[in-house]
Amino acid sequence: MRHFHFPKPLVACCAIACAAVLQCLPCSAQTVEGTTYYLPQALARFTVKVEKTVYQPGKLAVYARQYFKVDAPQQSATTYRLIGLDMTQVAVPDTAKRFTLTIDRKHSVRKVSRDRVGVLLAINADVRPDDVSPQTFTPAPRPAPLNPTDYMSEDILNAGSMAKMAELTAREIYDIRDSRNALNRGEADFMPKDGAQLKTMLANLDTQERALTQLFEGTTTRDTAWVSVDYLPRTEGREVLFRLSRWLGLVDNDDLAGEPYYVDVRDNHTASVATPADDEKKKDKNDIGLRVSVPSKITLTVGTAGETVDRFELMAPQFGVVEKLSGALFGKKQSSRLLLDPLTGAIRSIDAIEVK
Repeated sequence: MRHFHFPKPLVACCAIACAAVLQCLPCSAQTVEGTTYYLPQALARFTVKVEKTVYQPGKLAVYARQYFKVDAPQQSATTYRLIGLDMTQVAVPDTAKRFTLTIDRKHSVRKVSRDRVGVLLAINADVRPDDVSPQTFTPAPRPAPLNPTDYMSEDILNAGSMAKMAELTAREIYDIRDSRNALNRGEADFMPKDGAQLKTMLANLDTQERALTQLFEGTTTRDTAWVSVDYLPRTEGREVLFRLSRWLGLVDNDDLAGEPYYVDVRDNHTASVATPADDEKKKDKNDIGLRVSVPSKITLTVGTAGETVDRFELMAPQFGVVEKLSGALFGKKQSSRLLLDPLTGAIRSIDAIEVK
């Protein structure tokens, strides 16, 4: 299962992770049947980092080979490429693992903590789920683009043809280079008084050269976008995670214009549970409907048909097993405080508490 969240162009984007709101239900607030809850399953939230490059040809691009021995493209182009990939684990309720916790006078269960979507977090404890902060991207401030007209001499501006303008502009660029070389060698007619002044003069010459050179070589602008792609692993195997086109960027998974990037799921089979004895298979009088997860470690490998981009590991409850906890842990005289891992539903800690 995959969901795409596309950002607006040139705007950093990020995936929006929902902060869980704690629901602490006292015993008096439970129904006769008890409290319904879910165990979680692991969702992989990928942050796909895509660089967009926009090329605009220069006004004098056709003369670049003649004056600078450079083959400058004469057509504008926009291209995309993958520059990074991150993954964050997010917990979502597993609807196949829905249970009801029995609340009665035989057991001391005073508080049941769930998140806002009903995933069990703790018993007899106030907890807050771990916040899954979305990855955010803040673009660096972009300097104002150079305007070549601001650096043209009167002769260049008054040139009667594009060919004449190219000739005069090329001559101006070579004059700027000669002046910079003279300063570096200490041979300029007017040498700076100190190092700071020299640095300023060289910077001004560099700016002039860049502004005029882009008339021939054009301009290239790069922007980075972060796109969130959610993937819910269910079984082992490989499937398309997303598609990226060099000319269109991220496209739909069924759009063959984009190159497919696959996610390959492998279960490491780290979850194990003891086989219950025959007498344990009988109905447990202390079964209050309390279940916890024993997750299994899985490996997600993302890449194209011929290249691996990255590998990620996570503990996935949906590949593990479910264990039953006895209601004897929550007796009338001595009870327990149970904390679960909000991402996996596994036991984080169990502490004995006195019942007052």
